[in-house]
Amino acid sequence: MTPSYYEIRIVGVLPPEALLDFERLTASVVPVETVLHGQLPDAAAVHGLLARLEEFGVEVVEMRRLHDRGLDGEGRAASDG
Repeated sequence: MTPSYYEIRIVGVLPPEALLDFERLTASVVPVETVLHGQLPDAAAVHGLLARLEEFGVEVVEMRRLHDRGLDGEGRAASDG
């Protein structure tokens, strides 16, 4: 199964330890929310991430699967060069 690329928006700032088991995700903080970007290999990983976020008491306000846009053939973010 090919990993899918996701964008997840949560309210507030996410503690770094919340992503310990999700090394392929990156987090960026914008004024009132944290935006996570990255690949999740399958539905179990998506559910695992949502469970982890719930453990930390964060509010997920949006989650989108980006249809593998911007990925190379091996599932990595494609470069512009």
